[in-house]
Amino acid sequence: MILSTSERRGNARERLLARLLDAFGEALPPPEMSLREVAARIESSHALLRYHFGSLSGVLAALLKAQRSRDNEALLEAARQGTFDDVVLSIWRTYTRPEQLSRARGFFYVVGLAAYGPEAFREFVESLDDLTAVLSSLAEREGLGTKEARETADVTIAAIRGLLLQEVLTPGTCSQDAVALILRMRRGRSDTRSRGER
Repeated sequence: MILSTSERRGNARERLLARLLDAFGEALPPPEMSLREVAARIESSHALLRYHFGSLSGVLAALLKAQRSRDNEALLEAARQGTFDDVVLSIWRTYTRPEQLSRARGFFYVVGLAAYGPEAFREFVESLDDLTAVLSSLAEREGLGTKEARETADVTIAAIRGLLLQEVLTPGTCSQDAVALILRMRRGRSDTRSRGER
C-alpha cells in the first residue's frame, strides 16, 4: 500500500506528538523553552518540529489537545456512570491537581495566543467544546431542555475556567467549595424553573 503525501505527513506528525507526550508527560514545555531545546529533548530536529507544528506555540497547542483528549476518556467514563455534578467535580479535580499547574498555565498561554489569531489555532479552539458537549448531554439526561442544557454547560465550563485561571494566578485561593457553589446555583435555578412551571 502506498501512502499519500498527506498520510505520510500525518503519520510523521503523530509519531512526533507521541514522542513529545513521552518526553513531557502531563507537563508542557515552558514558553521560554526554544523549539530547538524541545527538539533536543525528544531527540528530533528543529526543522521537523517546525514543519509539522509551525512553532513552539503550535507544539504547545498540539500537546494540550492530545493531553486533554486523554483526560476526556476518563471524564467520559465518569459521565456514563455519574451525574452532571459528579462530572463537574471530576473536571475540577483533574485540572487542579498540583502536577497539572504547568499544563493549566500552558492552556491559558495558548488560549491568549488563540484569542489574537484563532485561525492559527483552529484545531485547538475546536477541541475546547468537548467537555461542554458532555455536560450538555448530561444536563439533558437529567431533565433540562436542549437549549437550557447547552447554556448550563456553557456557563459551568466558563465558571470552571475562570476559577482555574484564578488558581493559576494566585495558587491556593480556590477550593472545591467554589465549584460546589456553582453546582448549588445551578440547582437553585432548576428549582426556580420547576416552581414556575407549577
